[in-house]
Parts: sequence; C-alpha cells; structure tokens
Amino acid sequence: PFSNVPTPEYQATYGDKPVWHGYRRNHKGSVPPQSTRKACLRRGRRVGNPCPICRDRNLLIDFRNVKLLDQFICPHSGVIFHPIHTGICMKQHKRLSQAIAQAQDHGELQPCLFRHSQPPRLPLKPLNLPFPGLLWLQVPFVPVPEEDFSNQHAAVGKTPPAPALKGPGQAWYPWYEWQQPPAAEVARMRRLYQGYLKENYPDSPPS
Repeated sequence: PFSNVPTPEYQATYGDKPVWHGYRRNHKGSVPPQSTRKACLRRGRRVGNPCPICRDRNLLIDFRNVKLLDQFICPHSGVIFHPIHTGICMKQHKRLSQAIAQAQDHGELQPCLFRHSQPPRLPLKPLNLPFPGLLWLQVPFVPVPEEDFSNQHAAVGKTPPAPALKGPGQAWYPWYEWQQPPAAEVARMRRLYQGYLKENYPDSPPS
C-alpha cells in the first residue's frame, strides 16, 4: 500500500521538501519555547497550530512508509532529528521512533551507524541491503593514509644512555660529582666545628 512515488496531492502540498519544512509553532512573546508539545490534542480537541504530522490526516506513520520516515533521519549520521528541529509533538515523535526502529529490524532502513554522534573508528563501506529499492544510508569509504607514523626514521633522534650505565662511579650530570671545596671555606668550617670533628679528619672524602 505504500509507494515511493509521491501522489499529485502530496507533490502539490509539499513538493520536494520534507513535511516539517517551514513549520513554525505559535507561541507568546519573542522567545520560542525550548520544548515541543506533549500532544496536539487538548481536552479531545486539536490545537490551533498542530505539528506537521497531526495537521495532515493523510500522513500515516508506519514502518513501511519509508519515504516519510526518511524525512526525519539525518542523511549524514543516520540519527533521528530532535523534535525541536522538526517541530513534531512528543507523542508523534515517540510513534516515529518506534516505526523507525521497526523498519530497521525489518531491513527497510539501515541501522544508525553512529552512536551518540561519534564518528566510527574504522572506515566503513556502504552496506548492501537485500532489497535494492529500499532506503539505505550512503557512507563514503575513507582509505587509510599511507603515511609513516612510526619513529623509525632519521628525523627522530635517540636519547643517549646515562653515564652510570657506561661505567661505574659516573654521575648523570657533572655537578652531581664530588668537587673540592675552597681551602678558606674548609678552614672556616674546621674552626666553627672544631669541638665536634675527629682528629686528623681528611679534607677529601675517602675513596
């Protein structure tokens, strides 16, 4: 019962644009509401400016109506548009999400390849569905670059080994090695700590 060929009535009403194109919800003030309606029915009556799906009784949400479901799916990522973007009420958005999930289970729509708006880690090729006439998402194939990302080339230098690894008794830096203090400083320290120094204490550390 569902055909991908639009009817003359549909073509005259919407043309080649989606059904939610140009929709604007009536609201008070200059700031639009940050969320859509829960439903377009109030006390059993339809509101003055219903959402794009509730205003047209000829639009039927069904998992076989691929042409309608395609208008609410991002062609680049396969993610369902937010109700703020399309203007549909939350009741129709819930029905639309269920129909898209059912269409994906039946193979009429390709499942979403991007989770939480994150790109895939590996390049993906277009998936061939068993039904060529049904909708499927075009994902371009990105080849892996042939650049050399290793550090095994002449532009990367090697860290020289530590002097302590070359020979025993060598410090990493020269200021870590023992240096002979000045004679005047040694005499001043001997005079300051003469009561605590041992007799015949050498001026250089024992080897």
